[in-house]
Amino acid sequence: MTGIRDLKYRQWFRGADVDGDGVITCQDVRLMGERYVAARDAAQQPATARRLVEGLEAFWTNVIAPMDQDGDGKVDLREMTEGFQRALADPALYPQQVGPVADCYFDLIDLDGDDKVDLKEFTEIFGLTGNVSSQDCAAVFNALDLDGSGGLDRAEYHRAVAEFFFGDDPDAPAVHLFGRITA
Repeated sequence: MTGIRDLKYRQWFRGADVDGDGVITCQDVRLMGERYVAARDAAQQPATARRLVEGLEAFWTNVIAPMDQDGDGKVDLREMTEGFQRALADPALYPQQVGPVADCYFDLIDLDGDDKVDLKEFTEIFGLTGNVSSQDCAAVFNALDLDGSGGLDRAEYHRAVAEFFFGDDPDAPAVHLFGRITA
């Protein structure tokens, strides 16, 4: 485990603590999903919205909730960081642990349904819901667009999410996926 993962996890925690009370609860995870659904008006895509809600519930139940070391129904930054270090130790488990939720987010981000996320879509979702500046979004997007096509396909998106949660390279483009990290 490297310090870069701790920094990335801290940045993710900031976004996941939707109500800003310093802990993640089941309610935060629900609110996180609701804010993505609302940003994408996913009520018009009930199957995708349902998959996202189910995926986030499974993510809470199987990944986040077990991190609650003191049984208070809340996961603080220390518990989450230690829990991610344990739960997200094996990149081979990405398809089961993170992949389904990442697929739902991809479907919501891909507003025009062309199976690619362009810069506008990327900036809109991460800017509106992740509190990432448009400049940071553009820099991250351009670095993640490995083939220079102007859009992230599903494989590029999954590589970025996997790198964020499992990677140790401080210079990898996905380090700043959920906002610029600082030491």
